[in-house]
Amino acid sequence: MSSFVSVTRDGGVAVVNIDNPPVNALSFHVREPLMQALILLRDEPSVAAIVIACAGRTFVAGADITEFGKPVQQPELRPIIAVLEEIAKPTVAAIHGTALGGGLELALGCHFRVAEAGARLGLPEVKLGLPPGGGGTVRLPRLVGADKALGMIVSGTPINAAEALGAGLVDAVFDSDLTARAISFARDMAAKGGPFMPVRDRNDRLDPAGLPEFDEQAAKLAKKARGLEAPIACAQAVRNAITLPFDEALAAERKLFLKLVAGDQSRAQRHLFFAEREAAKISGKDLSRRKVARVGVIGAGTMGGGIAMAFANGGYPVTLLETSSEALERGLATIDRNYAVSVARGSLSEDAKRQRLGLFKGTTDYGDLADCDLIVEAVFEEMAVKKDVFGRLDAVAKSGAILATNTSYLDVNEIAASTSRPQDVLGLHFFSPANVMKLLEIVRAERTDADALATVVELARRIGKVPVIVGVCHGFVGNRMLAARGAESEALLLEGATPSRIDRAFTDFGWPMGPFQMGDLAGLDIGWRNRKARGQTAVIADALCEQGRFGQKTGRGFYLYENGSRVSVPDPDVEALIRAKAAENGIAPRTIGADELIERTLYPLVNEGAKILEEKIAARASDIDVVWVNGYGFPVGKGGPMFWAGLEGVDKIVARLDHWHERTGRQVFRASPLLRRMAETGSWE
Repeated sequence: MSSFVSVTRDGGVAVVNIDNPPVNALSFHVREPLMQALILLRDEPSVAAIVIACAGRTFVAGADITEFGKPVQQPELRPIIAVLEEIAKPTVAAIHGTALGGGLELALGCHFRVAEAGARLGLPEVKLGLPPGGGGTVRLPRLVGADKALGMIVSGTPINAAEALGAGLVDAVFDSDLTARAISFARDMAAKGGPFMPVRDRNDRLDPAGLPEFDEQAAKLAKKARGLEAPIACAQAVRNAITLPFDEALAAERKLFLKLVAGDQSRAQRHLFFAEREAAKISGKDLSRRKVARVGVIGAGTMGGGIAMAFANGGYPVTLLETSSEALERGLATIDRNYAVSVARGSLSEDAKRQRLGLFKGTTDYGDLADCDLIVEAVFEEMAVKKDVFGRLDAVAKSGAILATNTSYLDVNEIAASTSRPQDVLGLHFFSPANVMKLLEIVRAERTDADALATVVELARRIGKVPVIVGVCHGFVGNRMLAARGAESEALLLEGATPSRIDRAFTDFGWPMGPFQMGDLAGLDIGWRNRKARGQTAVIADALCEQGRFGQKTGRGFYLYENGSRVSVPDPDVEALIRAKAAENGIAPRTIGADELIERTLYPLVNEGAKILEEKIAARASDIDVVWVNGYGFPVGKGGPMFWAGLEGVDKIVARLDHWHERTGRQVFRASPLLRRMAETGSWE
């Protein structure tokens, strides 16, 4: 038919093979010949059954996302599925790798689905700010039931072949020879004879009597959506499958899809989809990679233990070093407890826990790091301490080993210069808890070799992280911008805002928590130590720390946390302290609206991002968005601070920064030249 879709015959079974590397996306150049092939085979008497299979490493892994939001070239997916459903002979989807989004919807158009044991199936469109648009919300409930479909579609999380078989999504699972087994399966179905019922006509799994329970589950999921439109639209579309005739539910799904695909939230989430892939790219062709067979981690505390778990979770043997046997035992015990929690929650099996714990080798001897290919230090955040560690590593690490610092702020160039091998040194800034958080800032020092950088980028993706390459400056991208966001926090408190009022403005914006809640969670003493090291002060935060109020870990910070609770409760003593400090400084309190709170915190955040781009600390504005969404909780539906700036209006941001700079004289409000150019040209270049 074409270079993307071909047809072969095995007796009376026709095999339609899709070959559109790398993931067999359903681009127009695939859809057109696929439609032609199905129409020809539908009408050909010698064909008794049809198998749809894919070349390469996966079944169709989705639609062509680059086509979203553009005029649709016909045929689109829905007419192709309609042709499939009118074929009287048995049709079988042979699924290997992943069947996602439009790929699963194509498979749902077949009478039968068979899968390789390692396959995964799902409808992840919600992660692009969309409901499925090719009938997935209407057909999937007819196979697996509405409750199961709701969970799959609203979460966007794929299920494995075994679960799909148990749920009724696939009809058979094979360990090997998938296409041959699918052909045999199709031949058997043809021999049994029809009629063969398409999925659209299967209504036995739809139970209107279960709507109250469904609505209760949907309400819980909507509450977790935090302002995102797509999860709510997905739930409504699945509900329509229960309450409306098939064609009406299908039309309603499409209406929801078209509404959201044109909206800002989906644009933002599609931006992030491509931004994450772009952030992991390194300039230069044919870069070599160093072999990483064993990882060393120095420090078994909260951060070091989490980093060690991240690598073990990715299947890497880990040598974990501490300064004393007691500290090492505490660290390993904490790791054991963390895995035990996962087992108790059902997210990890007992066997998997034993396997992961078996990857750890504890030591107090630096010499035991000699066989490691990558060594990450996670020790105290002081330059002298870091340099001492790297001096020890320089003496024992093998040639070519990559030496990484997990510093959040310090100069990686200075750390690298303390070794005889600066070309092997870089930063790996994990975010806490390191075994959970996705973001990994990879800090390129002045003399870091490109192959070392390429190695850790690839490694990061293998352990499930989202890597972003950044340059060296105080705080790199994320923490430097965080400082700009927080620069006005104390002033806002002194002028009349309360911690809970500011935090509410943030959560209303879409953040999972506000800055004072986040500070209490991280520990106020961390920022206190950092300020003292730099000769800086913060009137309110310093006073709280001097009282031993470090946040959740002490039960008191900006808020109270009673009886070990993680729920923040406003503290009258803190508000009294704020008013007293304001009086000492001659500041009369006033009511501060949410708009001003956002302007004085998030506009400087965007402005600092522009400065980072000017200094080439980040390669792309979209890299900054990836950092802030994956590491700091910037609302995914707003696409990150730099993308959101475009939605907000950069000219508006510049004007308001100028207003606040004129009013306060503070440098944080001085708009950068790049931000001003962006307001005029619409480009961050």
